[in-house]
Amino acid sequence: MAVSSPSGNPQRPLRLELCRQRRRVWLISGVVVVFSLLGLILCWINPTIGAPVRPGLDFTGGTQIQLERNCGSTCQSLKTNSVSAVLDDLALPEEQGSITPNLSRARVQLLDGGKSLALRLPFLSAAQGQAVMEAMEPVAGPFQSGGQSVDTIGPSLGGQLLKSSLISLIVAFTGIAIYISFRYDRRYAFLALVALAHDVIIVCGVFAWLGLLRNLEVDSLFAVALLTIAGYSVNDTVVVFDRIRERSREDVSLPLTEQVDRAVSATLTRTLYTSGTTLLPLLALILFGGSTLYWFAVALALGVLVGSWSSIALAPSLLSLWQGRGSGANPKSAKVAAGG
Repeated sequence: MAVSSPSGNPQRPLRLELCRQRRRVWLISGVVVVFSLLGLILCWINPTIGAPVRPGLDFTGGTQIQLERNCGSTCQSLKTNSVSAVLDDLALPEEQGSITPNLSRARVQLLDGGKSLALRLPFLSAAQGQAVMEAMEPVAGPFQSGGQSVDTIGPSLGGQLLKSSLISLIVAFTGIAIYISFRYDRRYAFLALVALAHDVIIVCGVFAWLGLLRNLEVDSLFAVALLTIAGYSVNDTVVVFDRIRERSREDVSLPLTEQVDRAVSATLTRTLYTSGTTLLPLLALILFGGSTLYWFAVALALGVLVGSWSSIALAPSLLSLWQGRGSGANPKSAKVAAGG
């Protein structure tokens, strides 16, 4: 049964009483953020990583060799320790005027259930790369004809890609901050940025832990994923804030907490449907997209989930902190200043 607001407008029953549960929302987000920050710090102080997340070949430079095994219907069991032992004992051809790379820290991955072997190595010349592939034949072969790929990125190019990615992220976040500062008043702009930082920290923190526990490296696609997550998060938050602004104009006599609850209830279905339809193609990429796009899709899916949470629960619940005494009686205290 619908009830009427103090202004006489009919009101639907609340689907979600967010402000009553706001302490639980803050606790959940706080614990996850602290856990994420811990992962970022541990990655940073790790001498083998030295960064908030483990940088991949795109950023550090080096050579990646991927070999497709000719297994037939099944592949013979292969362990990464066996491959690492061969690399440790391998004597690479010497190149005049350069130091012979040390392969003791090479990273070995088995992909597609062991049907593909990926090696992350220091920068190798063409002859040294050929020597590595020949050394892999006895332990991991036979390999498919034409199934070998060698990708090489110099250290200077890797550093340039890292710098460009960081600049892109900073410019994007600055542009978002400027937009919402003009679009909304200071408190709305501040909370939208808090929600954005919350989402990015959690996604980066999860990948930091994956880098520590599974040696997962991030590449340039991860930077693209962060940019996409930032846009998605702000878009969802803006939709909820717009609804709160409309509610404050319709029922200026309502307390801000009730305005927030009703605005969130009104946008809840829309946000869940949007997030669900966005996750469907990402789920398809995770299941069927192959190893190249797997972690990119995982990062986007995680960002969509975290962004929906921050837009529906975190940012609106923090907004309710601005309610002061008498806000329900004073229209000015419930007014939302906007750019229009």
